[in-house]
Amino acid sequence: MGLTVFSDEYFMNEALKEARAAFDEGEVPVGAVIVCKDRIVARAHNLTETLKDVTAHAEMQAFTAASNYLNSKYLHDCTLYVTLEPCIMCAGGAYWTQIGRIVYGADDEKRGYSLVGTQVLHPSTLLEKGVLAGPCSRLLTEFFRKKRS
Repeated sequence: MGLTVFSDEYFMNEALKEARAAFDEGEVPVGAVIVCKDRIVARAHNLTETLKDVTAHAEMQAFTAASNYLNSKYLHDCTLYVTLEPCIMCAGGAYWTQIGRIVYGADDEKRGYSLVGTQVLHPSTLLEKGVLAGPCSRLLTEFFRKKRS
C-alpha cells in the first residue's frame, strides 16, 4: 500500500469547515488547520466574540493547539492552512513558531500582514496564497453582508 498524499485544496477545505463553524457561531468566518506529515494536528476558528478576546484568532488558537499536541513551541515541519491572509499579529505568531509553511485562501486587503511586508514571516517559512480563494472570500462576503442587513 502506498503513502497517501493530500493536496493543499484538501486541507484548505478542512480549514473552510472551521470557517463555516465560526460563521454559524456569529464569529468572523476564518478557519485554520495545522498539518504535520499529512496529518491534521490542530483545528481552529475565530473565537474573539465567544472568548471576549481580540487575540483569539483562528491562527493563534491553532498554533497553541498544535504546539500542545506536538509538545513543541516550534512548528518547523508543519503547514498552516488558513482561509484568510493572516493579520500582523498572526504573522508574528507564525514567526515565533517558525512554522515551515503557510497556505492561505483569500487576501486581506485591509488588515493582512503583507501590508507591512513579508519580512514579518520567519525567513525559512514558505508561502502559498490564493488556494481556494473564491470560496474563502465568498464566505467572508456573505458574513459581512448578513451582518450589515
